[in-house]
Amino acid sequence: MLRVLPLADLLVLDDSHRVVFVGPDFAKEIEVDTDELIGVEILRVLPSWTDVTNPMTAPTASPDGPASSVVGPTEVSVVKDDDREIAVRILVAMISLDARSWTLVLVGDPPATSGHATTGLLDDVRTAQLNAAVVLSESEERFRHSFEDNMAPMMFTDADDRIILVNDAFCHMIGWTRDELLHSDSTPFTFPEDIGISETTHRRLTTDSLKQARYVKRYLHRDGRIVIVEISKSAAFDVNGVFLYFVISERDITEERALSAQLTHQALHDPLTGLANRAVFEDRLHQAQARLLRHGGFSAVLLMDLDDFKGVNDTHGHVIGDQLLTSISRRLENETRSSDTLCRFGGDEFLYLAEGLNSAEEAEQLAIRLQRVVAQPVEMAGTQLEIRTSIGVVVWDGSDTEYTQIIQNADSAMYEAKRRGKGNYVIFTAKLQQQAINRFALTQELRQAIHGGELSMYFQPILELATGDVVGFEALMRWQHPQRGFVPPSVFIALAEQSDLILDLGSFALNESVRAASMWSPTPSGRLPFVTVNFSTRQFHDSELMTNVVDALMVSGLDPKRLIIEITEGVTLLDVAETLHVIDQLHRLEIGIALDDFGTGYSSLSYLTLLHPTIIKIDRSFVSPTNENAHNDTLLQTIVSLGRKLNMTVLAEGIETKQQLGRLRELGCDLGQGFLFSPAVALPEVQALMDVGFGF
Repeated sequence: MLRVLPLADLLVLDDSHRVVFVGPDFAKEIEVDTDELIGVEILRVLPSWTDVTNPMTAPTASPDGPASSVVGPTEVSVVKDDDREIAVRILVAMISLDARSWTLVLVGDPPATSGHATTGLLDDVRTAQLNAAVVLSESEERFRHSFEDNMAPMMFTDADDRIILVNDAFCHMIGWTRDELLHSDSTPFTFPEDIGISETTHRRLTTDSLKQARYVKRYLHRDGRIVIVEISKSAAFDVNGVFLYFVISERDITEERALSAQLTHQALHDPLTGLANRAVFEDRLHQAQARLLRHGGFSAVLLMDLDDFKGVNDTHGHVIGDQLLTSISRRLENETRSSDTLCRFGGDEFLYLAEGLNSAEEAEQLAIRLQRVVAQPVEMAGTQLEIRTSIGVVVWDGSDTEYTQIIQNADSAMYEAKRRGKGNYVIFTAKLQQQAINRFALTQELRQAIHGGELSMYFQPILELATGDVVGFEALMRWQHPQRGFVPPSVFIALAEQSDLILDLGSFALNESVRAASMWSPTPSGRLPFVTVNFSTRQFHDSELMTNVVDALMVSGLDPKRLIIEITEGVTLLDVAETLHVIDQLHRLEIGIALDDFGTGYSSLSYLTLLHPTIIKIDRSFVSPTNENAHNDTLLQTIVSLGRKLNMTVLAEGIETKQQLGRLRELGCDLGQGFLFSPAVALPEVQALMDVGFGF
């Protein structure tokens, strides 16, 4: 390639008399910046240009080199931006080379070379022409690389929006060849419903003052799939404002939109069953109430609780339990009218909102039909399971009843149905107040149980997945009632949360857990395990929280670094500002925070950066999904990666199989717990688990 030689006092024009090259001395002589001249017509700089060049005749190329026609030297006036005119002397040469015409302007008087000034100028002309060609070639090469090799799909279109240039990335994106695309508009490969979007934007860019636009549309790939693209389109004009072409850059956002839709669905649906969650149900309930007030009639809320579902989990494991929940969800979904709403309320409970009823009898008929659907035998892992459901029904006419009161009434009716035996339904009436009295009695028994030795803390080991070392234990409360036997935490904790008794339970759990942890000896690897204690919403927001925590640590002597407080997303939603204040106080004491059930709430991601938890616990629905597929694995991988990038310890709960363990270790998950290792055990068995370990 030729080396570009500096021709300091030369100006080069193309065959349209536009400036393509300016020497620095030339620009200095006429007092103009070099960049201001490139692309400008010479008449705008030298108004008398036509008079100077009129005598010139177009040269004819010769075999010996470029032919030329020379005028000057002569004096001309240069017009400045401030309308000043300055006089300069120029020598003009017109040459023909490689089938193109070039005009060169030399400022000042050219030096004579043995009487051959013209020959010397032609040498300058020849050199300048070659240098201009080199500059043009290099510019075109840079454009080719930036356009052809660009990973972003790009194309140029004319005034009719027909493609005049397209790169390989665009061809690959829609599966069409370059030859098929050239001279065509986007209609043939545009999704039918989106035809017209580009045309509308085209009109705005050509008729309005809009110079650039961004919009989204869909293409049809040659293989039939839909490609969603974000398009940036701008119009290019010359220095006189004349339209040249459109420059279009595109971005394939198909996967991005799919992920967004998936996350939106996850935010509003239960991750295990795919049913609507509480947030959706509450919104639909408010809408139903408004419709009742406008049009009259009745609506009903049915709270369904599966009978003996805990027995399924205890006997067959949580994997089968989850599969059963999913199977029942599909059955109930098939019975749900388009006007109704089905929701997984939590655990083994479902909510059904029925609208447009004419009487309470219709609600009864619906309850019977739903019970029959649930009662059909289910084949799970070679075992036939039969399960029934107890249903509490609330029928209301749109009167001013709060969401929480409706659910509470349905809950009261459901408990009464359970009292009457498996597979019953009860419609809520004022007579059910007696049930509230009975539940109050159970609350009193629970209060006595705290001081009567019926409550105890069990501990489930938390392992370092890379080594199998026990690094901590989650403290879980158990109630062994002298008459009722084992009372599930889901029953008595839910009961306690409806009264101040939850604070007593929380205080008992905290004190017993830190006392137990203070007595643990180091593991064979020399570690002193930490203990995680679950805090309810009311306990975490209790004004005496910090005092209780400090007192418990002082009495037990436990190092604060070995205490981790577990909270759920619901804790933060009550009062975000207060939550952040409490977490800051706990961090100052070097007490860790674990965010439990991560991924199941509809605002987990948004609150994660605010809370800065020490540990994020991946919900078991991600660790052991009922239907394993690429999407589940992608979500699991994303959560683990997110935690690691945010410098947070990631703990997976509900590990039940070696395959799940292997995948978590492969993803780099830090900690784990689950039945694969051990259920929660009583305090005397803890040290034995620590001594034996779970070396992989």
